[in-house]
Amino acid sequence: MITYDDFKKIELRVAKIVEAVFHPNADKLYVLKIEVAGETKQIIAGIRASYPSPEALIGRKVVVVNNLEPAMIRGAESNGMLLAATSDDGPVILIPDSDVPSGALVK
Repeated sequence: MITYDDFKKIELRVAKIVEAVFHPNADKLYVLKIEVAGETKQIIAGIRASYPSPEALIGRKVVVVNNLEPAMIRGAESNGMLLAATSDDGPVILIPDSDVPSGALVK
């Protein structure tokens, strides 16, 4: 269990995927460029099993952990984390139910 104060430290934001390419060193990963309130960031996401076409991801609005400490994942830097649910068919990205601007805070 974490405290409410710990949870408040997590900055969940809506982001727009502006670029998606296969990770050069991993079969299950994408290297995504996302735009969050005018800032472009790179994140690594393990969603290739469910989204085999990188082009199909471009333009989608997604939910990300925006203030996660950078990490090197299979040789590529990730500056956030895409949120996805687990299903029997693989990961399913979490998306807003209606159109909200990039950078919108998720509460």
